[in-house]
Amino acid sequence: MPILGLGVFQSSPEDTANAVAAALETGYRHIDTAAAYLNERQVGEGLRRSGLDRSEVFLETKVWISDYGHDETLRAFDKATGKLGVDQLDLLILHQPAPDRFDATVAAYTALEKLLADGRVRAIGVSNFMPHHLATLMQRTSVVPAVNQIELHPYFSQPAVQQADAEHGILTQAWSPIGGITFYPGWGEQRRSVLEDPAVTTLAQAYGKTPAQVLLRWHLQQGRSAIPKSTNPKRIAENFDVFDFALTDAELATLDTLDTGVRHGPDPDQPIPEAYSSLTIPDA
Repeated sequence: MPILGLGVFQSSPEDTANAVAAALETGYRHIDTAAAYLNERQVGEGLRRSGLDRSEVFLETKVWISDYGHDETLRAFDKATGKLGVDQLDLLILHQPAPDRFDATVAAYTALEKLLADGRVRAIGVSNFMPHHLATLMQRTSVVPAVNQIELHPYFSQPAVQQADAEHGILTQAWSPIGGITFYPGWGEQRRSVLEDPAVTTLAQAYGKTPAQVLLRWHLQQGRSAIPKSTNPKRIAENFDVFDFALTDAELATLDTLDTGVRHGPDPDQPIPEAYSSLTIPDA
């Protein structure tokens, strides 16, 4: 899996195909989407527009909780591949642990295991799973998740989850890797952007890079996958231009000290509100 990918969370359907095509032209070979983003079809359109062979692009998507359950998740695979216009997914993950319906979560994961065994997906994983969610899941299933995608940026680095992932050989993948969740409207109060933190801007000035590029180096040098989201071609290109410099160990440690322990996205231990949990994912 290419360690750096393009995320399309909150990318409108109108913008998604253009963003994906721009990213693939820039050099990205990893696209992350989800059924609940309602833009899988446009991701597939962007892939086809790029002219790249399917085998050159790593496609990752997520099953939404309204499609949890063994048979429901098998159908969710058909929905996703139908919209993306592909026969096989490179990575299919469960979007949330859904603690209030964890039996259905386990059943959904067993469906992922079947898809993996059948060769319809190349890898399976989870998203937003805390250590106790992982432990319970692995007690009841056979295949260790390849990836755990979690909120992760300098203001919320989740060291306990990273440690649990490492202990099980699970790759930690950062959503909101440059801290975008810290300034999205509607997620809470007293937001401050990590991109404007003096520790980050000082490093950006020293290296002649953008704050986002500094944060992406922080992730990559510490062995995480990162999927920054943008629909702006200039920023998409900037976010990919992170392979020509390296932060020192001391600089990485400085960014580590910014952790506030404050989550900005939804709490995985809380049930998803009905308005979201009942979201019906349309057929292809």
